[in-house]
Amino acid sequence: MFAKLAEDLAELPDLLEATRTYAGRILDGLDSRPVAAMASDAGSAPLPESGEGLRAAMAAFAERWEPGFAASAGPRYLGFVTGGSTPAALAGDWLTSTLDQNAHGSVGSSAVALEREAVAWLGSLFGLDMPGAFVTGATMSNLVGLAIGREWLGTRLGVSVTDEGLTEPVRVLSGTPHSSIGKSLSVLGIGRKRLISVPTLPDREAVDVAALERELAAGPAIVVANAGTVNTVDFDDIRAIVDLKARYPFWLHVDAAFGGFAAVSPAYAELVDGWSEADSVCIDLHKWLNVPYDSAVQFTRRQDLQVRVFENQSPYLGAPGAVPDPMHLTPETSRRLRALPAWFALSAYGREGYREIVERNIACAQALGSRLAASPSWRLLAPVRLNVVCFTPVDRQVPEVLEALSRSGEAFLTPTVYKGDPAIRAAFSNWRTTLADVDRVCRALGV
Repeated sequence: MFAKLAEDLAELPDLLEATRTYAGRILDGLDSRPVAAMASDAGSAPLPESGEGLRAAMAAFAERWEPGFAASAGPRYLGFVTGGSTPAALAGDWLTSTLDQNAHGSVGSSAVALEREAVAWLGSLFGLDMPGAFVTGATMSNLVGLAIGREWLGTRLGVSVTDEGLTEPVRVLSGTPHSSIGKSLSVLGIGRKRLISVPTLPDREAVDVAALERELAAGPAIVVANAGTVNTVDFDDIRAIVDLKARYPFWLHVDAAFGGFAAVSPAYAELVDGWSEADSVCIDLHKWLNVPYDSAVQFTRRQDLQVRVFENQSPYLGAPGAVPDPMHLTPETSRRLRALPAWFALSAYGREGYREIVERNIACAQALGSRLAASPSWRLLAPVRLNVVCFTPVDRQVPEVLEALSRSGEAFLTPTVYKGDPAIRAAFSNWRTTLADVDRVCRALGV
């Protein structure tokens, strides 16, 4: 064995303890660490010829790179929709790397059984009685759902797109789709230009269902319903869209990357009413479930078509079987056991724990929105429907505001454009965030 590897193996318990101590210092310092750090000017070092072992590597990382990392795991990183890692999820992620399982059934492991249990728990949490599988994030979850929808459309034409490719153009209808929908259509060979933008309701990002019905009258299509738009967390009327299925043939995919967590709270569950009757559903877990990147789940009621698309048969892998192995359900054959952090988190905190996180985050968003609306220096651009606040300064430019906020180290928010107006988004999804953090953000903004 290479000498440095042998030395690290001999010292492994001490090295793991040193890593734990280092990680603990980072986590203990999240509250005081600048939320948005300037990237370290670490330069470029040549590849070591022999290396100096783990201790030296950790020291080099601590000196050159770690100071430039953002406090994105902390309570005031409100950019994008970024959750942190709960203690249980962090432990599960460490054990995921420790066990280093390839999460498919051919490797002689209980990994697949654990993943199935985690999917079932998630289905129970969200009220979705469908089979599912873990993928890397919302983009991949949307891609899988659209791929199954593409195959469903092919069956209506009497062809298998999986075997023969696209023989007819595919229409994809949506009101305010996430950018990952266009990216997925590009990857799937459907084409970005096949995404038809359906009019939305006045002063809303929710689709006009009457306009959607007019498009559906033209023939079979894939409909992407949005359960939580990026800018304002607006929700399509999923129940009304589901009702259209009695009159028109279409595949209904619900993109509920983070808005689906409304189902966890009785006070907000009506926002996703009807989604259990969709054909496929995307939910991102490294957002509001607060598990580490990369983790999402993809649900569908047509797992038979899913297997047709993603089947990966070979003599050493075997056939999908009556209960399909996950490697026959997603683009990946080699699959990290990303279900384990989710399993740990759900086991540790359960339904009640996640309801509390979701409702507390929503309360924080509402508090920020109320303070902004009451200030003459700010304009709230949309109602705070769930966990995102969309607003703009009255007398300053958005880049100026965001740069000053990042320099303060107090918070990180991201820019957007809403109905032509430059705007700012504050997205609350971290398990640590409290009203005290809202106070700090408001002070930094001068609210």
